[in-house]
Amino acid sequence: MHIERAGPDDVRGLARVKWIDRAADDAGDAEFDSFVTALSSWWDDHRATHSAFVARTIDDEIVGAAWVALLPRVPSPGASNRLSADIQSVFVLPEHRGEGVATALVDAATAHAHGAGASRVTVHSSERAVPVYRRLGFAGSPKLLQRISEA
Repeated sequence: MHIERAGPDDVRGLARVKWIDRAADDAGDAEFDSFVTALSSWWDDHRATHSAFVARTIDDEIVGAAWVALLPRVPSPGASNRLSADIQSVFVLPEHRGEGVATALVDAATAHAHGAGASRVTVHSSERAVPVYRRLGFAGSPKLLQRISEA
């Protein structure tokens, strides 16, 4: 298993992992192909801010993915290029869980964010994944608040 930054040729594999994570079981090939097209178009529009990392098997199959969004922040005196980052859509195929794949993906995404200059990396996690993120050094902050849409 190895982790690497995904490229445009990986869209179908990224879509497959996301599809398995979220899609209804009865969806057909046409719906999946439509999702691949939508993801590809979205990533074309967001390539400057969003990077994907994939976990590949020795056979080159994508079995996990993590995205990181780099978010420009308002400049401050003495800091004109401030960035924050957000880890998004981390998923590992069920048959590869417990092998350290999610940890390696989050580490790669976090390293990328810090290398780009992000002063903080956040994640909005599922309940099930909170212990994983805590183990990786993520912690709650009384200064990081959220307001959930009522819509």
